[in-house]
This record gives sequence, C-alpha cells and structure tokens, in this order.
Amino acid sequence: MNVTVFGLSLVELLALAAAVVLVLARWLPSGARRPSILAGAAALVVSAGVLAVLGIRWQLLPVLAGGGIALAFAAPSLLGWRAGRRARWWLALPGSAACLALVVAGATAAWALPLPVFPEPSGAYAVGTTVVQWTDADRAEAATSGTDDKRVIVVQLWYPARDVPPAAERARYLGRTAREAQVVARGQAEYLGLPAFVLDEPARARTRSVPDAPVAGGGRFPLVLFSPGLGGVRTQNTAWAEELAGRGYVVAALDHPYDSAVVTLADGRTVRTRVAATGDQAEDNRRAAGWTAVRAADLSFVLTQLGRLDSGEIPGLLSGRLDVRRAAATGHSLGGAAALQAARQDPRFAAVIDLDGFPRDPAARPFHQPVLALTHDVEPGESPDYIPRLTQVLQLSTATGYRLTVPGTAHLTFTDAPLFMPPLPALIGSLGRTAGPRITAAATVAFLDATLRGTSGDLAATLSRYGHLTVL
Repeated sequence: MNVTVFGLSLVELLALAAAVVLVLARWLPSGARRPSILAGAAALVVSAGVLAVLGIRWQLLPVLAGGGIALAFAAPSLLGWRAGRRARWWLALPGSAACLALVVAGATAAWALPLPVFPEPSGAYAVGTTVVQWTDADRAEAATSGTDDKRVIVVQLWYPARDVPPAAERARYLGRTAREAQVVARGQAEYLGLPAFVLDEPARARTRSVPDAPVAGGGRFPLVLFSPGLGGVRTQNTAWAEELAGRGYVVAALDHPYDSAVVTLADGRTVRTRVAATGDQAEDNRRAAGWTAVRAADLSFVLTQLGRLDSGEIPGLLSGRLDVRRAAATGHSLGGAAALQAARQDPRFAAVIDLDGFPRDPAARPFHQPVLALTHDVEPGESPDYIPRLTQVLQLSTATGYRLTVPGTAHLTFTDAPLFMPPLPALIGSLGRTAGPRITAAATVAFLDATLRGTSGDLAATLSRYGHLTVL
C-alpha cells in the first residue's frame, strides 16, 4: 500500500510543497528568491512527471495549476531580470492569492476525498476473496416483467487464507476488474446524487485481501452473511469483512439486484437499482417492508447455497470448509432489518447483527437468536420511533439482546465510508478515519466469538467498552 499523509502520497506532497514554494517565492527576500524558485521549479517538474506516469488524480490538478501559474510569473527572476522589473506588490498580491487558493483547494479536496487505505487485519490469518453468482430457480424475479426471470444473487466471500507473498496483487475495492469498479463507483455516485468524480478514489483502491488465495488449513469456519444498506453494494463493509476473515470467519456479502445501486453480473450485464422513495411515509414504509422481505429471502437462499458449496454439491475452493451450523445474519441499515427478519424466518441462523437498521418486519414475532444492534448517536428529536421500535423487536428474542450506542458515530460510521468520504460529523461521525471501522469490527467480533464459538468471558463488559450498552 502507498504511504499517505493527509490523503496525499509522498510524490503528491512533493508537488504540493513545490507549488507553495513557487507561490510564496515572490514575497521572499531577494537573496532567497532565486534559489527558492529553482528548487520549487525542479520539484514541481519532477513530481508532475512522476504523477503523469502513475496517473494524476483530479484533486492534484488545481495544485499543479497553481504552481505552474506561479512559476510562469517567476520566470523573470530565473532569467535574471532586475528586481525592479517585477510587478508592483499591489498587482502581484491578487495573483499570488489566486494561485495559493488553487493550491489550497486541491490539497483540501485530496484530504477530504482520499484514496481509501484499508487497515491491516489483526487476526492470525491472511485474507482471500472470491466472487460467486447463484440463481434461485425457485424464486421469480419480482422486479422484472419477464415470466421466466429468476432471482440472481452476486456474493463476495472473504475467508481465512494461507500466508501469501507480500507482493501478491490485492483485490480491487469496488469490483473484480477496473471497469467493474468504475461502473459501481459511478452507479453509487448517481444513486446518492453526487458528482461521479467524488468516488474516483474508491474506484482505484485496493484492499488487503488476495483474489482466490488458497484457503488456510484447519477445520470448518463459522459463517457471517451480510446485507448492505439500501442502495448499498456488497463491498461497502470490506474493512469489517477482512478483519473478520483474518480472525477465522468466512464473510459472505450480498449484492441485491434491482436494490443495490448497481450490480455487475457474470455475463457482463449491469443491473441498476429500481428502489425509490415516494415522499409519502406510509407508502415508503410499505415499500421498505417489501424490499426487506426480498433481502431476507436472499440471505436464506445464500445460506442454503453455502451449505451446498460446503458439501461439494457446488464446486469451489471453500468446499468442506464452511460450518453452516454456526452462521450469523448481519446487515447495515435496511440490511440490518433484513438480517432480523431472516433470523425470525430461518432458524438455521444462530445469531444476528443489526448495524444501525430500523426494523421493517410488519409481522415481527418471537425468535430465538441472540442479537447485537449497534446504533449511531441518535440526537434528541431525531427518528423518534427508531430506538423504541428496535428495543421492542430485540425484546422478542428469547435469547439475550444487546443494544450498543456508540458515541461520536453517524449512520455511515459502521461502513467503509469514513475511509474515503469527507470527514463531516453528520456524514461519518466524529471518530476520524479509522476508529469507526475499528470499533465496529471489535464489538461484532466479541459478539460473534461468544455466540458462534462459545468463548467464555463477560460479553456485556466487553461491549460496554465501546459505548452505552443496554442488555435486553
């Protein structure tokens, strides 16, 4: 992985420093002016050349432009013109300010929208990943009009792998190929109403996992099935999935076609989302309940397929390595609601994790799995029905439920968003770039270890380290 400081690589930092020197050189004492311009010009040319070869990010264009303009105006000093020929200060000041504004704008954009750097998994295993696609022959695709269309699910698996060479190529973040990553990034940006360039950096990012790496030795691994948020994609919690895989779990994250912002199928087709709000609360609640039911069925179907994969009925590198008797249904936002509903409907799930999801099951009834619900720091007056409804559903479980409110978080804190989105508290919380994914992983690992692996210890005390805990 590249070393970055404030979202800038070392060569980008060199370009930034060179641009700043060139902008300020005009205002230095005469003895320091010429050496500063020479050093800044050399550094700017070298860094721009390197970036041209490696690929220039759009955030660096204002930096290079500001430095280039300043260099053009500094050329008289390089050519040995007399100081008296320089523009008067009151004419030069606006130009210097404009160039500096360009440089600062570019640096700020690079800091606010960095290339995501995924944390190194802390477990004993390296991490492998692979993508599969399965068709549910027993379920029609409700989102299309074709009578023969069947429900298709794309699943990405992260799993414990054998040690891999440090130079092994890491998986792309948003897709199997550069093209798929760009298609997914642009689809997500369009779904969120953002300019396409906002997600350019995630489209370029590499993760910590190795595609199709050999599976680690040992017995069967517990399973964690994951459903993303409304419009979200299977990779939206990659940092979390890699941390779990490094600790000996197999994570299976689902793309839900016609719900996820964009899904690329094995034949190259791209499926765009068809979910949309109407603005009418009753109608939107009805639609959300329908989407949740489809997702819950998707989770159960994938669990069935993982069992077939383990038995060898479906060929794959994880055959004989999956413990379907120790499986958790998990999800973020609407995916968390789907996990709760899937657990109620499918007793094969042994545990549930809801990452800040409002329950949507209109027929909520008692279920028997333990639940961990992580919630953001809900402000007074915000979503007044959320916590009461969540508490009501958690109390339906005949096992122990845990509701953990993490201070300083927002709804997207529990995803990869803090790694690359603007650090606005309302958007990603106030915990910084890495604390949110780290806390999400630590709390959920503690819960999974206790419920799927039967580890001893005071789970409530462990969870209480990360926020305000209510045991139900």
